[in-house]
Amino acid sequence: MESATVVMYPSPEMGHLVPMVELGKLIHTHHPSLSIVMIIALPPSKTAGPTTIGKYIDATAAATPFITFRHLPPVALPPELSSHFFVDLFFEIPQLYNPKLHDALVAISAESALKCIVLDFFTTAAFEVSKAIGLPTYYFFTSGASGLCNFLHLPTLRKTTPDDFHGLDVYLEVPGIPPMHTSDMPGNLFDKYFVSAAGDIAESSGIIVNGFAGLEERAVEALRDGKCIPDHPTPPVYVIGPLIAAGGGGDQAGHGEDECLRWLDSQPSKSVVFLCFGSRGVFKREQLKEIAIGLEKSGQRFLWVVRDPPPADENELSSGDFDLEGFVARTVGKGMVVKNWAPQAAILGHDSVGGFVSHCGWNSALEAVVSGVPMVAWPLYAEQTMNKVYLVKEIKVAVPVRMAADRFVTAEAVEEAVRELMEGDGGRTVRERVSEMSDRAKAAVEDGGSSHVDLYELTKSWGCHGRKGSENEILK
Repeated sequence: MESATVVMYPSPEMGHLVPMVELGKLIHTHHPSLSIVMIIALPPSKTAGPTTIGKYIDATAAATPFITFRHLPPVALPPELSSHFFVDLFFEIPQLYNPKLHDALVAISAESALKCIVLDFFTTAAFEVSKAIGLPTYYFFTSGASGLCNFLHLPTLRKTTPDDFHGLDVYLEVPGIPPMHTSDMPGNLFDKYFVSAAGDIAESSGIIVNGFAGLEERAVEALRDGKCIPDHPTPPVYVIGPLIAAGGGGDQAGHGEDECLRWLDSQPSKSVVFLCFGSRGVFKREQLKEIAIGLEKSGQRFLWVVRDPPPADENELSSGDFDLEGFVARTVGKGMVVKNWAPQAAILGHDSVGGFVSHCGWNSALEAVVSGVPMVAWPLYAEQTMNKVYLVKEIKVAVPVRMAADRFVTAEAVEEAVRELMEGDGGRTVRERVSEMSDRAKAAVEDGGSSHVDLYELTKSWGCHGRKGSENEILK
């Protein structure tokens, strides 16, 4: 039998790379004869020396030999791009790599039958390469179905909304999701790259979503009814999650893990609130102090991950300087402060954890839902403000934290949100809701579950006819 290959081309950011790898693992679980080739195109700044991404790739390659990481030769960044906004570079750098991607796809096709390529929306520049060689192109949307509704509707919104929409005090109507206030939309919403990527996705062979139908029922229905792209057919949508990494990742995996979990072992069931704000969740000293005061006043047990602030800002803490006027000493036994990294998935799965203060990154939200842990929604940047709306108003698994226009959160707001989550009626409601969603997540990946069926339909579109009721290992 001729060998067959699926090529995946993620954005080289942990929040996009890790879910794409998990997708590759899942596909291999059901179709071991399929080879998975992961294209890696790193920006020039990340091609030398040990990096978090490099260490993650090395560890994954060693643990999953059925996934081949193919690094494209580095390209030089033209001088005129050096001053561009970093989000623009996420789109522009893959364009520079297109000639090298073309050569790589030709070389792979000489060795194996290419079934398709799976792109990230940040690597949408590759669509022109895949179209040129007649390769079926799918997109893996690393956020959920609600986010996809918003994304696919961008060209329509663009036609009816002013460029300076943040000056408006209005709610935008998007099929499948709650009305979204303009203040909850990212500032670069109508960036030409995002609008163009939305158009490319509408022309693709299919869209893969990291979620499950029971979590976002209205959004999935809107997508499948074609409501989000009113003037064009919507490609098939495959909702195949939750795809979450069991072991976390990064260059600090394993450091402090035993200490965190041993401390949790000594705490009562569902008594600890876990605070973690993702790899870019860095706060200034003023905000850290407010969090500390609010936590102490709340009286709740806590496990708080504090990342090292950027050393270039003299107003922020330097490494190892976390004390905040005796906060750590006063809360010994009641709480634990961890520097920089903690095993988030393991912590959320621990019986002692009863709440999660989160930046609303989609991967983190899925981990919390699978573990049945309710959230305080504290978005920091990018699409996280939109995720907050989905999690609070639509999915109803989180309570919001009060924040100022500049997203500063006072000690009083921290105390209020944590108390509400752990003791209040609102917290009780979202706790019951997230427990239900956790059950739905597990049912979705069982034989005959919604995600299991969608995965079967996806691989069938590639000509792979596996057994529809085969064992599924998404949550392992």
